[in-house]
Amino acid sequence: MRVGLDWLYEYCDPGLDARALAHELTMTGTYVEGIEHHGVGALEHFVVGKVLEREQHPNADRLSVCKVDVGGGEVRGIVCGAPNVAAGQTVAVAGVGAIMPDGTRLKRAKLRGVESEGMILAEDELAIGTDHDGIMVLDDALEPGTPLAEVLPISTEVLEFEITPNRPDCLGVYGLAREVHATTGAPLAPAPWTDDPGTTGDVDGVSVVVEVPDLCPRFTARVFEDVTIADSPPWLKARLMAAGVRPINNVVDITNYVMLLTGQPLHAFDLDRVAGQRLVVRAAKDGETIDTLDDQTRTLQAGEIVIDDADGPTSLAGVMGGARSEVAPDTTRVLMEAASWHAPTIQRTSTRLGLRSEASSRFEKGLSTGQTVEAQAVAARLMVELCGARLVDGTIDVGTPPEPTAELILRPGRVERLLGTPIPRDQQVRTLTALGFGVTDTGDELVVDVPHFRRMDVSREADLVEEVARVHGLDNLPATLPSRRGASGRLTVYQRGRRRAEDVLVGRGLHEIVGWSFTDPAVADRLRLPADDPRRQFVALANPMSEDQSHLRTTLLGSLLDTARYNAARNGADLALFESGAIYLDTKAADDAARISADGDPIAPPLDHDRGLPLERHALGALLVGRVSPESWRDQDGRTWDFFAAKGLVAAILDTLRVPWDVRPEDPHPFLHPGRAARVYAGETELGWVGELHPLVAREWDLEAAAAAFELDLGLVVDAAPEVELYTDVTSFPAVRQDLAVVVPEAVSAADVLAVVRRSAGRLLEDAEVFDVYRGEQIGAGRVSLALHLTFRARDRTLTDEEVAAQVAKAVDALKSELGAEQRG
Repeated sequence: MRVGLDWLYEYCDPGLDARALAHELTMTGTYVEGIEHHGVGALEHFVVGKVLEREQHPNADRLSVCKVDVGGGEVRGIVCGAPNVAAGQTVAVAGVGAIMPDGTRLKRAKLRGVESEGMILAEDELAIGTDHDGIMVLDDALEPGTPLAEVLPISTEVLEFEITPNRPDCLGVYGLAREVHATTGAPLAPAPWTDDPGTTGDVDGVSVVVEVPDLCPRFTARVFEDVTIADSPPWLKARLMAAGVRPINNVVDITNYVMLLTGQPLHAFDLDRVAGQRLVVRAAKDGETIDTLDDQTRTLQAGEIVIDDADGPTSLAGVMGGARSEVAPDTTRVLMEAASWHAPTIQRTSTRLGLRSEASSRFEKGLSTGQTVEAQAVAARLMVELCGARLVDGTIDVGTPPEPTAELILRPGRVERLLGTPIPRDQQVRTLTALGFGVTDTGDELVVDVPHFRRMDVSREADLVEEVARVHGLDNLPATLPSRRGASGRLTVYQRGRRRAEDVLVGRGLHEIVGWSFTDPAVADRLRLPADDPRRQFVALANPMSEDQSHLRTTLLGSLLDTARYNAARNGADLALFESGAIYLDTKAADDAARISADGDPIAPPLDHDRGLPLERHALGALLVGRVSPESWRDQDGRTWDFFAAKGLVAAILDTLRVPWDVRPEDPHPFLHPGRAARVYAGETELGWVGELHPLVAREWDLEAAAAAFELDLGLVVDAAPEVELYTDVTSFPAVRQDLAVVVPEAVSAADVLAVVRRSAGRLLEDAEVFDVYRGEQIGAGRVSLALHLTFRARDRTLTDEEVAAQVAKAVDALKSELGAEQRG
């Protein structure tokens, strides 16, 4: 939400500049996202002028040469292209040196051979409107030379707020002024709706029926006659422009102005275009259509809310008005509506139609029904003042006003216990009173009346404590631990395992990222996932931030690739990243993918899985792109990340946690390179995958360098790790090392060879590893030679060559019988 500082300071002026105020508000929970300057600069060059003479430009049919009195006896020659400029007019003038809203600094110029010493201004050139058809003509009573800033709102700082969904009361200028008042202690002006010119009771000739009170808790309407449609005054236009709203006409501008001031959207109907003078609020029928104010025909779905008249839908409730009953230049009778709507329904409608409006963004957060009459009061006064309208007696009011009181108890001692520091009782009272709460001090406790505009998010004592804390300043609270008798901090087995796994990657130079848990379902296509893959079973968000973040992720690979693309586009192509975070599968995919531990309990159990909620699992993933180390004079080619480097990181993690593991090159995932990928197992439990990225997937994320990746299910990894680490005494007896070379068919993996050796070589075998691979004519096509280091050791004696030879022979026999291997000499 954008708010001009001059408008905000009309209700509460703490005497701070924009930057200082932004800091104060941000530190108390009302986040200021940015500060902009709206309007012109170098104000001393903007003055009121008087056109003394106007002559036709000698070299241009559409230009005039004017002599303009700018005060102090100075007369300037200004070339003007406006068709309505005339002698005797009082105008707005920008002199040489003036800075225009787009940042341009005016200089002396010759236009078609005639020198011009400034500009006679139209309203769009002052950023107080959009009209460029002619210059602004000011009040003749103004003296030439009067600073223009004293006459027109031509310059202001604009604060852009990021309002959290639980604070719709801050989506209005007065609500923000209340925050300024509570934060700084500056006086707060009376609410703009204090003086209501309207009356209660029925309105003759007009009726409203609400068929869906659960979707429309309150509907109010007032009627105005003798309305004159015209331009709004400059002050109103300027405030709308600063807020990013385009002025249209006085009636529509009043609805936007009141919405920005009070936070309550309104809609103005041309009453003569409301068929039957009767409005019906009802649920839409599936497939019916409405023409909205943006000249689009919208097809509605059952359950959405429309406002109907005798000819059908005339407004899409809470989102946008209809074209059929919009205010037009010939409008003389206006029905002003201010209503409350069911927030989730408005959000669903707005999202489905892709139709975001200032009104829908407020209604979807949940507004109090009490705000409707507040907005009506402000609108009524402005309609009379700016449109010359006559307010018809009565106010249509269908629905339920808010309850007069909602009491909570605040115990000052509880405040200290929760915050860890004492806050004076009188300060608590001042804070809550400044925020609009009613406070009665009974001596033992504070009885707090919650105002209607805060009942959406303040419902318990802890909420009141939060209000006291944030205004006191969260940065002023000491760092304390909660009081817990007999409790000592310790990590669970899972937490210890997770931290050790993450530390392994950090210790090997990988950088941790924290990616979004939200994703776009289209990522499944970019990862080439087949239709039956469980990772395509996304969990949809009910209230997504955007289309690109509308579902929960099912793998960490997407966010890792997004980060890699961002860095690669900024000359950071060599990357080693990892992420430790949650992934989610929907219930059906969870049923397919859930794994069970040895004792029969689910690993990383789903959140309320029995009730059909999503399965949440914690994964550890890494993406390795480009070179392993920077290119240097010693290594000009630079080793790049590949399958074996990624597998080495997986080995480091699992060996650190003492998980017995192996990899199997079976059915590689479609986003991995065929022949350069494997699945990781602990026994028969699949822990995850490792491999090089498929070139087509790398191309989807604009990665040109080689890339490898892996992803492990940390819940399964920790479950496979021993809870208690067992240590073996170091023996003083020497090891005996033997090398063994065997030839096996190409289809036999090194892991299979090692498994047979370890199983058959006896208990004296301490370690076995492959140290060389050979393919060539000497062993024939379709065969591969593997060279192994075998290490034997006994704990109680020195081994003899004969004992070791016997064990090697057993291993060779097993390899021949099980794998068809041959020993090389």
